[in-house]
Amino acid sequence: MSTLDDFKKITTIVADTGEFEEIKQYKPTDATTNPSLILAAAAKPEYQSLIDDAIAFGKQKGSSPELIKNHAMEKLFVNFGLEILKIVPGRVSTEVDARLSFDVKGSLEKAKRFIALYESAGIPRERILIKLAATWEGIQVAEQLEKEGIHCNMTLLFSLAQAVCCAQAKATLISPFVGRILDWYKKAEGKDSYPADEDPGVKSVTEIYNYYKKMDIKTEIMGASFRNSGEILSLAGCDLLTIAPKFLKELTESTAPVVRKLNPETAKSLPLQKITLDEKGFRWMHCESAMGTEKLYEGIRSFADAARKLEAIIQGKL
Repeated sequence: MSTLDDFKKITTIVADTGEFEEIKQYKPTDATTNPSLILAAAAKPEYQSLIDDAIAFGKQKGSSPELIKNHAMEKLFVNFGLEILKIVPGRVSTEVDARLSFDVKGSLEKAKRFIALYESAGIPRERILIKLAATWEGIQVAEQLEKEGIHCNMTLLFSLAQAVCCAQAKATLISPFVGRILDWYKKAEGKDSYPADEDPGVKSVTEIYNYYKKMDIKTEIMGASFRNSGEILSLAGCDLLTIAPKFLKELTESTAPVVRKLNPETAKSLPLQKITLDEKGFRWMHCESAMGTEKLYEGIRSFADAARKLEAIIQGKL
């Protein structure tokens, strides 16, 4: 039995890729996508038919170049999701444009168009997670969508304040970014590395996990954005982990036993107090985390840049 097989006994494994063959190889339960992953896949010849289909859809629905492009982008994201859902037995995450991270109305409309496209293809909304940046506005969007039976994956999550408010909104899932937290601390503290159990990203997810389990919060925790397999092994027992193919390969080729690090029973015994945040409380608590503030906005800019590059590909084909 491989380390990956052992890991699957205690943590749901999610593939962090837009590459279909890689998803088939590692047999994850779910898969996540984002504009950067789709951009990387869209450059390859084997995915051109998905782009062409999206453009044809855009031309059918849009009455101006701008509307054609917008419809084509939405259909492209859904096309990738539909192909992934042919492979995985669980859910796929589809991301709302990062440029809508502070736009409640625009994000709600975008999310509902995604769901409509999936449902028109025969996919029930239970198999879709709408990815939203965990800004205050994104969290309000999630609260509304969850009330309508549309499940949400809160991404670009770096602080306990974000995690607390996502739980208050009853979001289905959160994605704390382990590796990006590590990146910030390595730069800020001038370190090349940390022992696995002292990794700042691992410590952040552990803090959130313990808080959620102590408070009996149902929102799932999915660690994301890993920089090394040590981070992954240090979060064994987390609800879900979304893992890039290179680390899935590493875990598949290893036979080292997995030791559970996160346990709900241990969390229950911790002396933690419940936190309740309104908008002012959220903004201040998040603001007090220099890392959380910087990485959230950096991540939004990065995903927005990838979306613009995807739009350029579509524009070039119109």
